[in-house]
Amino acid sequence: MTFKPVAEQFAYLKKGVAEIIREDELRSRLEKSFQSGKPLRVYLGVDPTAPDIHLGHTVVLRKLKHFQDMGHTAVFLIGDFSAMIGDPTGRSETRPPLSREEVNANAKTYLAQVFKILDPQKTEVRYNSEWLDKLSSAEVVKLCAHYRLARMLEREDFRSRLENEQPISVHELLYPLLTAYDAVSLKSDVELGATEQKFNLLVHRDIQREYGLEGQVCVTMPILVGLDGSKKMSKSLGNYVGITEAPADIFGKMMSIPDDLMWSYYELVTDRTPEEIVALKSEVSSGKLHPMEAKMKLATEVVSGFQGEDAGKKAAENFQRVFRDREAPTEVPVTRIPRGPSKKLTSLLVELNLAPSKSEAERLIKQKGVEINEAAVDDFRKELDLSQPAEFLIRAGKKKFVRLVVE
Repeated sequence: MTFKPVAEQFAYLKKGVAEIIREDELRSRLEKSFQSGKPLRVYLGVDPTAPDIHLGHTVVLRKLKHFQDMGHTAVFLIGDFSAMIGDPTGRSETRPPLSREEVNANAKTYLAQVFKILDPQKTEVRYNSEWLDKLSSAEVVKLCAHYRLARMLEREDFRSRLENEQPISVHELLYPLLTAYDAVSLKSDVELGATEQKFNLLVHRDIQREYGLEGQVCVTMPILVGLDGSKKMSKSLGNYVGITEAPADIFGKMMSIPDDLMWSYYELVTDRTPEEIVALKSEVSSGKLHPMEAKMKLATEVVSGFQGEDAGKKAAENFQRVFRDREAPTEVPVTRIPRGPSKKLTSLLVELNLAPSKSEAERLIKQKGVEINEAAVDDFRKELDLSQPAEFLIRAGKKKFVRLVVE
């Protein structure tokens, strides 16, 4: 197989990376691969503990794609066995174990989403139950003998729990050792993970050596900052972008990020080269390109990557129409109701899910954030006549629209 020059590969693969352990080893392996024509085996292990993934999860996945782009073998490892143990990384307490049924159901939806990024024809999909289910008790004991308890307890979350007199279950200590056996079984050259996975990756590298293999290179990726511009992207914090959300929703969320954060997103959630990103940044700095336009390019690329180019183009056009030209979107949800007595607008906004409460609806109206048929409403006591057939295009805030049809 013919590979791109090593310097070009290395620059592309290093984009957005937090740490490479060790850089000289990665260069050396790329050199050997280039000379021999044999691709590196690069893997990412994921425990399917939830059915859906968001943009933050795709950062490491995209780095696996970058290795795939460079002609190397991308191995996507589903931790169907390890998910039943639970990775203690970053946790202050033992995680309840998942059943095999829960894990399998999650894994199925994971793959459908993962292949929005990876090329399914060029991806080796493996499950660690292939080898971990078959380990005998003697082999597990032998595996544990290769690592010291003192080293394991150096791990930050374990150390913190010990100091705070919080319990640690023995099976949690087994997690990094059993997943290290994944690296042994896969004979991986490179393993990818988020920065919070660094301890596990280093254990995997050490255990490979204990089994007579050359220790893999560890590549860690930063945690993606959420839409609020300050905290880790998380569903629980509501600052996330779900990759299966509607294109218009993804686009709108991407446009809401702070301007200075978009360069990190360009690095971590697109396939643009470092040179392309520097050129874009230079255009914005010089005033040649408005930051809004640069962000729209980013949002279009993200939507296109998950939903297709046509969806990306339509989402951009819809954003232009709604937010810049202040016109209604081409597709507005329709709610039909029977004729009846007049109703207060504040109550209607709540019923139509355009406001969470009547007080919030009142606040929106006072701030002229509500429009009916493109005319701003300035009286929070306003009532809508629902006694005759009619149609109202109601807008609340910048993003929410409903076409109310009275029949």
